[in-house]
Amino acid sequence: MAFFKLIALLCLLAVSALNVKGEVRKFPDTLSFGVATAAYQIEGGWNASDKGENIWDRFTHTTDTIKDRSNGDVACDSYNQHKRDVEMLKELGVDFYRFSISWSRILPEGFSNRLSQDGIAYYDSLINDLIQANITPSITLYHWDLPQNLQDLGGWANPLMVDYFIDFAEVAFEAFGDRVKTWITFNEPWVVCIEGYGGVTKAPALGISGIAEYMCAHTILKAHAKAYHLYDEVYRPIQNGRIGMSLNAGWDEPATQSPADIEAAQRNTQFNLGWYAHPVFSREGDYPQVMKDRVAQKSLEQGYSRSRLPEFTPEEIAYIRGTYDFFGLNHYTTTLVRMPTMRSIAKANFWDDVGTEGFPDPSWPGSASSWLKVVPWGFRKLLNWINENYNNPEIMVFENGFSDRDNKDDVDRISYYNGYLNALMDAIEDGCNVSIYTAWSLMDNFEWLEGYTERFGLYYVDFNDPRRPRTPKASALYYKSVLDSRTIERD
Repeated sequence: MAFFKLIALLCLLAVSALNVKGEVRKFPDTLSFGVATAAYQIEGGWNASDKGENIWDRFTHTTDTIKDRSNGDVACDSYNQHKRDVEMLKELGVDFYRFSISWSRILPEGFSNRLSQDGIAYYDSLINDLIQANITPSITLYHWDLPQNLQDLGGWANPLMVDYFIDFAEVAFEAFGDRVKTWITFNEPWVVCIEGYGGVTKAPALGISGIAEYMCAHTILKAHAKAYHLYDEVYRPIQNGRIGMSLNAGWDEPATQSPADIEAAQRNTQFNLGWYAHPVFSREGDYPQVMKDRVAQKSLEQGYSRSRLPEFTPEEIAYIRGTYDFFGLNHYTTTLVRMPTMRSIAKANFWDDVGTEGFPDPSWPGSASSWLKVVPWGFRKLLNWINENYNNPEIMVFENGFSDRDNKDDVDRISYYNGYLNALMDAIEDGCNVSIYTAWSLMDNFEWLEGYTERFGLYYVDFNDPRRPRTPKASALYYKSVLDSRTIERD
């Protein structure tokens, strides 16, 4: 702790260099602060004990598409160093820690026939250490790391995955639900389906656009609903927790105020956020009407006998609608959206189904990630859009963060957080019911196709050192100062 205090003093000088001056704004007492991670990105121990292989193990071991040819075999070594992770959380002073559990670590074959006692013991130890440190654990059931055995059977394109997911969820509720009171069924299902099934930038990289992502989403929505009902009917009465999804969304800003661009931005939002949110949070349920109409029409034009977008039965619509205790949101950036000049109907493709064009404003500050631009006002607009369209749900922001390269004096990350936390306060003052804010991420970790070349962490991890030492960055001290004071200066 003495070392941390010394670093804190030095980093606070870096913070002051930003010359952030202005009105001091106090966060409401009802707002909790935390940080988040994901199992494959930090744990390592990919074949420790009896853990089974997952799709990211297979993907990184059999392809050369990761930018630095790395993988998550060791990652941050949190499988062996979770006690250091808890120390870091205590140093920051967070209220809660959101982490995911590895399906194949507790069910090595993917099925419920064999339970790993070592896997259960690992998460038991982490959860107990968190509680002892007065940090609330929050668990994500699925953060992209499907057991390979289940992928070999079709993965999320296989409707039977609903039941396999429920088996996994039930094991988790039974093992950890006495201490864990916030559950996230799926993290960013849009990314799972678009990039892993329709595209090739996430495992399992099927690349069957226009068909596979719709099959994937259909199964995930039904799996989410069934997990919600299982928890609501069986576990909530005795565990008294809450459950929902975490959906990723940028803000879609019309490129101009022309009717065409305004319509394009609205359609983009429905094909991205609305695709998963509308069936759960809207009064009528089901997929957004614009999705159903466009995919059906384009499917007909392309010679298909039915829409490539699967249909829910009336019973399924009713079963999925309302399956939430909160609106989980991951937000990073904003995009300008316009109506494109060209239209193609020749081949099934999700992006052609959407029929919009997105691009950044060149004046927006960038990050290490080509897609991540710093646009705080988009965060406020998105939160208000959710508030207005889904009847003011309780919003839990489960991810918000900034990427850079190999940099401990990360003043650009501090500037990002200062801007986005101010936008959060603006939205709360607008009337948005936000109860949780989560910084991504606790520490640098495996950033999927980018490997270790892009860093999102508040703590710097030296991936060249087998001990994987963690060092607080300037942003860690900034975030700690916000949490200590529960205030922020207006930017």
